Amino acid sequence: MPDVEIAVRPYSDDDWDAIARIHDAARLDELRDSAGLEAFLTLAQTAEVEGLFDGHLWVAEADGTVAGFVALDDDEVTWLYVDPQRYRLGVGRTLLRHALAAAGPRVEVTVLDGNPAALALYLSEGFAITETRTGPLVGNETFTATGHIMHRDTAARTPSDMRSAV
Repeated sequence: MPDVEIAVRPYSDDDWDAIARIHDAARLDELRDSAGLEAFLTLAQTAEVEGLFDGHLWVAEADGTVAGFVALDDDEVTWLYVDPQRYRLGVGRTLLRHALAAAGPRVEVTVLDGNPAALALYLSEGFAITETRTGPLVGNETFTATGHIMHRDTAARTPSDMRSAV
């Protein structure tokens, strides 16, 4: 993996074109093996309906360009997309860790079944699947998808909790 300096900062209106391009490219990858490409809607079509701006929104820059973005709303990671040309360079992990640092002790995320890279990222950062549900695809409810609801609990564990877990 090449060394890439990644900086995370708050979203600004000037970032719209970049995050729309990133979302639209990466969303196709996300849907390909889950709900199907027919379920694709652009960021322009879904940002307001799906609450992109409801909580905190940050972008990652690598080599001076926007490489991804993450949104956190009420301790839920609601959006995390990385430019497909920047996959496997640590952009997603950097964004996730930034969001986790701003979140409470219990964080939630939903990962579509058929997205093994995202599932592996969240599992490697301490998330566990707490439920798997099939139903309407959020943002394009005419399609069905299966999602893994995942949680990460960083609440301090007491010594008795640790003994009972052994």
